[in-house]
Amino acid sequence: MEDVHFNFEDLKLYQKALDFTDYAYDLAAKFPSWENYGLRSQLTRAAVSIALNSSEGSGDTDSQFNRYLEMVSDSIRECVACTTIAFRRNYISKEENIKARNMLLEMLKMTRALQRYLKQKPKK
Repeated sequence: MEDVHFNFEDLKLYQKALDFTDYAYDLAAKFPSWENYGLRSQLTRAAVSIALNSSEGSGDTDSQFNRYLEMVSDSIRECVACTTIAFRRNYISKEENIKARNMLLEMLKMTRALQRYLKQKPKK
């Protein structure tokens, strides 16, 4: 049986989103049990949303992809807020928060670069 490969899997943003999702789940596992349906759920859903929107939008028109990239940006900012709250509540360490923020900043820069590319790309 041959491996099946989808084009969106080549997107660096998508690959980074998967890495961050793994990290977000690892961080969320450290949260207290009373956060199961609160901050833990919010962080993991927002992290998953980055991967889902970057993959879903990539197969659409440029303008639609740009709309999905806006949702990616929104989810990135949501993750920043979640990890900041987690740090302030002492659920995660300063180092873990810094690592999360650096990963999120890198994805935000990639998202903005993709959006600039889509806007400058000649129309067909």
